[in-house]
Amino acid sequence: MLQLPVYLDYNATTPCDPAVVEAMLPYFSRHFGNAASRSHSFGWEAEEAVKFAREQVAALIGAEPGEIVFTSGATEAVNLAIKGVFEAYASRGRHIVTCVTEHRAVIDTCRYLEKQGAEVTWLPVHHDGRVTAEEVEAAMRPDTVLVAMMYANNETGTIMPVKEVGAVTRRHGILFFTDATQAAGKIPVDVNEDMVDLLAFSAHKMCGPKGAGALFVRRRNPRVKLLPLIHGGGHEKGMRSGTLNVPGIVGFGRACALSQQAMEQEGTRLAALRDRLEDALLSVGEVAVNAGTAHRLPHVSNLRFANADGEALLMAVNKNIAVSSGAACTSASLEPSHVLKALGISDELAHSSVRFSLGRFTQEEEIEYTIGEVTRAVAALREMSASWTNDHNFKTT
Repeated sequence: MLQLPVYLDYNATTPCDPAVVEAMLPYFSRHFGNAASRSHSFGWEAEEAVKFAREQVAALIGAEPGEIVFTSGATEAVNLAIKGVFEAYASRGRHIVTCVTEHRAVIDTCRYLEKQGAEVTWLPVHHDGRVTAEEVEAAMRPDTVLVAMMYANNETGTIMPVKEVGAVTRRHGILFFTDATQAAGKIPVDVNEDMVDLLAFSAHKMCGPKGAGALFVRRRNPRVKLLPLIHGGGHEKGMRSGTLNVPGIVGFGRACALSQQAMEQEGTRLAALRDRLEDALLSVGEVAVNAGTAHRLPHVSNLRFANADGEALLMAVNKNIAVSSGAACTSASLEPSHVLKALGISDELAHSSVRFSLGRFTQEEEIEYTIGEVTRAVAALREMSASWTNDHNFKTT
């Protein structure tokens, strides 16, 4: 039975899976120890729980448990990776290569480092939202210390050629960092096959709790050095001091295990639901998929509706359907999406775009309901649009 409102904003955050909540609950009360307390059973229990979760998190991305550094989320992990590498390898060089469509966590961190003397090359993207490994290689210099390129885009779902870029960086002996926040748990990610040296991701994007994230830091071939952002206590091998969020880490581990088990089946199911939604909305006319359909996550559709303002469309449906005009971190901004503008999309069409992102609890009846509501809302908005009305009157006379 359909329950309203319908939630189709899984790229912003996800509901916690009941199995994740069940795994976490004992660590708020009965097993409340500090994982760094080594002198009694409360600490030992917490330490064991963190160890097991570390194994679960590592397994999702093909890493070793000792290569996982727990953080408060992906944003902290991104900052630790980029700033930590820049400071640790300052004697080798001060050049970073990244992409204009990165998440704000990467963009703002690189902008900050530019003020600290870094030189950053901002690679443009093609109309499909991707860069090529050849373009990355051409941007490299003798003083390049890091290439930072996200695994999959949070707004369009575009999957970058990570493995090809990893091969290039490995050949040149340059460290490669990827923000895999939207990819991990949704599609297969393997840090060794992809030749990634640092990778950030977060629990709350895969039906885990907010406030728990991780940074993979390769410890051999090459061994990556990082200078920490947070000092005090030397936790996480000195890379991230602070009392560990044991309940959040336990939930993160369980979320990774559940995602890994269901990934293939869920990917197929969500792609079918996404395609049903997309095909129906494309049939409305003058609707297009931003960044195309060739290389993207199975659960994301970013559509632009000509002559139907995206914000007005959201207001028309948001009582019963939760969708987004772009990234949650910048949704309050009146500026058009930097990602869509980088694709060559006009401000007007960028403002007419809506992101639909599906997830574990999305059901077929919710998709059918969304199709009907969005179709009606677009038709109503176009009736009120002078440019749409005049253009279509002209075509019919």
